[in-house]
Amino acid sequence: MDTKRTGALIRSLREERGLTQLQLAARVGVSDKAVSKWERGGGCPDVSLLPALADELGTTVETLLAGALAPDERQGGTMKRTAFRVCPACGNVITTTGDAEVSCCGRKLEPLEARPADEAHALRVESVEGDWYVTFDHPMEKGHHLGFVAVVGYDRLAVEKLYPEQGGEARLPRLAGGALYAYCTEHGLTKHPVPGR
Repeated sequence: MDTKRTGALIRSLREERGLTQLQLAARVGVSDKAVSKWERGGGCPDVSLLPALADELGTTVETLLAGALAPDERQGGTMKRTAFRVCPACGNVITTTGDAEVSCCGRKLEPLEARPADEAHALRVESVEGDWYVTFDHPMEKGHHLGFVAVVGYDRLAVEKLYPEQGGEARLPRLAGGALYAYCTEHGLTKHPVPGR
């Protein structure tokens, strides 16, 4: 750990969040002198403080240790790069439009790989009042069901969360440039053709 770089990062993130040294110190259980020392590069936080410090600064422990933010340098986030992640513990659905480190329930979540839909995961889509009315015959049992259906357009996305024992239907907005996705709790993410494309 480069104490100067880490200190500069702590200061930058603290100021970005509108916190004084005293406020940050109180939140992580140290003195404001300790925070000042870290920010000047005169020392580094104790390892036991890093998770709480990272949480208060809205970053990860790894980022603090590296002493620098790592923005997505390859390409800014665009809807073409939308990625879906699902937490295996709580079922949380998380979307990103660029590279990201995402975790939920203590687990690092990798983006789901979309594959073409097969017959077992087919969606029927019809246009109704400017929306897409989606129906399917997929099982909707507790251990095996569609967890969500989503549409990704040029400038926004919509996700409808689905639950076991729910009927086999959903209604999504008809978005320009739309691509349809469905997530099966057993077989993963599938991409579906859009009507009229």
